[in-house]
Amino acid sequence: MSKKGYWMAMVDVRDPEVYKQYIEANAAAFAKYGAKFPMRAGRHANPEGPTGNRHVLVEFESYDRAIECYESPEYRAALKYRLAASTGHFVIVEGA
Repeated sequence: MSKKGYWMAMVDVRDPEVYKQYIEANAAAFAKYGAKFPMRAGRHANPEGPTGNRHVLVEFESYDRAIECYESPEYRAALKYRLAASTGHFVIVEGA
């Protein structure tokens, strides 16, 4: 059995209206690749300094599936909105 894959993002949204377009556009990729959201923009504390104003953890059935989703045409079409509307840190990680 393969380990789960995760997208972890700490994002500072500068343009909420364009970011809404990203959320709408990424739904197709997330549905296709079976994404789950253990954490999506809930309350947060920054005890060690700024981390952005939006934090997201996306879970996939495997690391390979997480990579496939990121590289998919569906997600690439959505990504342009996130990059236009925000800055931040993003990583794809294999679970324990």
